[in-house]
Amino acid sequence: MTLAGNGVLVGVDGCKAGWIAVRRDPGAAPSVAVFPSFAALLDALPADATVAVDMPIGLPDFSQRGGRGPEALVRPLLGGRQSSVFSIPSRAALYAQTDDFTTVEAWYAAHRRASEVAKATSDPPRGVSIQAFGIFAKIREIDSLLIERPELRSRVFESHPEVAFCRLNGDQAMSLPKKVKGAVNPAGMAERRALLARHGYIRSFLDQAPPRGAAADDFLDAAAMMLIAGRIANGVARPFPNPPLADRFGIPVAIWA
Repeated sequence: MTLAGNGVLVGVDGCKAGWIAVRRDPGAAPSVAVFPSFAALLDALPADATVAVDMPIGLPDFSQRGGRGPEALVRPLLGGRQSSVFSIPSRAALYAQTDDFTTVEAWYAAHRRASEVAKATSDPPRGVSIQAFGIFAKIREIDSLLIERPELRSRVFESHPEVAFCRLNGDQAMSLPKKVKGAVNPAGMAERRALLARHGYIRSFLDQAPPRGAAADDFLDAAAMMLIAGRIANGVARPFPNPPLADRFGIPVAIWA
């Protein structure tokens, strides 16, 4: 049973409706909820809660081959799952276009603009994948909070679900993908549920339908993130790299697991 941890533990993943959070208070069973913004999620937590989130934290001014640093370190752990770790471009690319998009055409134009900025601030020049661009707004959401509220930097930690599952599985990557050609893979989901259950989750909790606005894989990822929050709180988690890097705002740059 490894659901123990110091204080309130929260695992978070981005989802269609905002953010899905799996929370555990000391002595209580885990709960799950969806929040419209990361700020709203933090507002619902005590000041000393430990939060692990599947979202890049800490942005480079210039992007090197392989990403910010953490990405290149964790990919070799994952074998066939390493494509799930994608490189994050420069801060300038992330903030190249911050308007809301009212049309698909505007969205693709903004993606092209971000790619142009990314290529100009990377070596070798590298554009932005559609997958990475799709989470830019969420990356900026956390980034702006950590700039405005430095005290959050010792409470909110970046993790990654497949790195988390690997570490929770005795440093063995999951053998099956969660998704195949964009569709949920039931066998891969079952493999991850079984691992989460070995770490103390009750099967009925894992088998429930996710809250409205979140997908089943978002839910399992958030559940894994909560276990990583516990590892961080207990001093068991490891940052990649160790010690963490820092961006120009002093925000730590590391994937914890």
